[in-house]
Amino acid sequence: MVSLSLGKCINREILMATEYDKVCTVTCTDNDKVAEAEVDRFSDKQFLDIFLAGNKIHMQYNGKVYVGNKMGFEFTTPGPKIYQVNRLRGY
Repeated sequence: MVSLSLGKCINREILMATEYDKVCTVTCTDNDKVAEAEVDRFSDKQFLDIFLAGNKIHMQYNGKVYVGNKMGFEFTTPGPKIYQVNRLRGY
């Protein structure tokens, strides 16, 4: 966290926030088809819940990628893109 002084009376803080894309690319390892999925819940390097064709798939991080199974198929993804965003908070 960094504090800034803008002018005489305004003091603001820069807060670093982590945000992620609401979509990610998912690959079916059984047939190598690639699709875009909607991200529901995400915890970096822990788990990822996605919606693919109306089906919710829970995926666990295995140290390289997120892996999940649904309807007898295995799916993998590197996960959504993660961004560091600067936000100003005034007081």
